[in-house]
Amino acid sequence: MTPENRLVFVGTSDLGGIVRGKSFPQSEWEARLTKGVGWVPTNAQITCFDTISDSPFGSLGDLALIPDPQARFTIDTIDRPMDFAIGDICHLDGEPWNNCTRSLARKAISDFHQTTGAMPLIAFEHEFQIRQQTVRSGDAFGLKGFRDSQIWAEPLIQALRQTTCVPDTFMKEYGPAQYELTNKPATGITAADNAVILRVLTHDVLSQFGVTASFSPILDPASVGNGVHIHLSFIDENTDPLTYDPRDPHGMSRLTRHFIGGILKHLDQLVAILAPSEISYLRLVPHRWSAAFNNLGYRDREACVRICPTSGDNEQKIARQFNFEVRAIDGAASPHLALAALMFAGTQGIKDETEPPPPTQEDLSLLNPQALEQKGFKRLPQSLGEALDLFDKSQAARGWFGAEFVDLYVAHKRGEMEQLDGLDWAEKCKRYGDVY
Repeated sequence: MTPENRLVFVGTSDLGGIVRGKSFPQSEWEARLTKGVGWVPTNAQITCFDTISDSPFGSLGDLALIPDPQARFTIDTIDRPMDFAIGDICHLDGEPWNNCTRSLARKAISDFHQTTGAMPLIAFEHEFQIRQQTVRSGDAFGLKGFRDSQIWAEPLIQALRQTTCVPDTFMKEYGPAQYELTNKPATGITAADNAVILRVLTHDVLSQFGVTASFSPILDPASVGNGVHIHLSFIDENTDPLTYDPRDPHGMSRLTRHFIGGILKHLDQLVAILAPSEISYLRLVPHRWSAAFNNLGYRDREACVRICPTSGDNEQKIARQFNFEVRAIDGAASPHLALAALMFAGTQGIKDETEPPPPTQEDLSLLNPQALEQKGFKRLPQSLGEALDLFDKSQAARGWFGAEFVDLYVAHKRGEMEQLDGLDWAEKCKRYGDVY
C-alpha cells in the first residue's frame, strides 16, 4: 500500500476514558488540520459499554475532531504500522468545545501557569493484568513472570520509543499476571497524551502476541486492583525545580504544600473523575495500598497523596528528583480529565493558600469519624453513586469544569451504572475487564 493511502486515525479520550475517533487518508492530512473530521455532541454520552446515556443534545449539533500535529505518531509495530493522532473536539469555527476532555486539561494547566508562572512536570504510572497468562505461584515481583512477558514487553517498549511516551521501568507486579509500566515525566498536556498513548499501544502490541491486557480497576473482587498513580513536580521557565524546599520538615516548597492542600480539600468532590467506575470503589478501601482517605503521607503507600523518596546526595539532586504522587486514580479514568481535576484543585489551593494536614503516621482506618474530622481527614466516597452526588453538588467543580460539563458527566455515569443493574461484583468486574 502506498503511504498516501494509509489511514490516519484521530482520536479523543472520552468521558469514559475510551479512545474514539475517525480516520482519513494520509493524503488529506493538511486539510484535516483545519477542518478536522465530523463529530457529534451526543457522542460524548456513549458509555464504556457502548450504550448512550441521557443526552441534552439529542440528534442536534455538529462538531469537528481536529488532529494535533504535535500529538501525531507513525509507529512501526510487528503486525502493521499505526498512524495515530490525538485531537481536540472543537466547534466548526475552531473554538474548543466546552466538554472536550483534552481542552479541559489544557485550560486547567493554563490556569495553573497563569497563577504561578510555573509548569507541571507529570508522569502517569500504570498497572495492568494479562488475562490469558498462566498465573505462577510465588511470583510477586518475580523473574518468571518477567520472562513470560519479555516476548511482548520489548516490542512494546520499542513502539513507545517512537512517541513522546518515553518508557522508564517495567516489572512484574505483586498481583497475578500483573505488570507495571512507567514512563518519563513530560510537561503540560503531553503527559496526559502519553498516558493515552501508553494504553493504546499496550493493547495494540500485545494483541499481536495473542494476549490481552486489562487496565480495569480490578478483575477479581477477591484479588488485587490496578491503579494509576500520577506523579507531579513543578519547574520554572528555565526548567529549574520548584517543588522542593529543604527548610520544610518534609521537603515541600510553599507552592507544593498549597497545591497538595487544594487537592486534599476538594478530593472527595473529584473522585468521580479519578475513580469513575462502580468497581473502582472495591480498590479505595483501607489496606489495599491504594487510597481510602484524603490524607498526605510521607513515603506511605496507603496515603492518597504520597511524598516520594529521593536518592540524591546533595540538595540540587534532591530538588530535581523531588515529587509527589496522587494514588486515588485508576485506568477507567480519562487521563485528560484526571489531570484537569488535579490541576484545577491544586491551583485553587495555591490561590487560597490552603495548607494540607500534616503527613499521617498512623492507620486512619482505626479512627472513628469524629477523630478523623478532628485531624482534618475525610473518608473518600465508598461508591460511584456517592462520588457522583458529591461531584454534582460541588460548586468548585462547576466553577472549574462548567455546569454543562458536570451535568453531562453525571448523566453519562448514571447511564453507565444502569447497564450493571442486577449484576454481582464478579460480573461487574468481568464487564469492566472486557472494556479496559
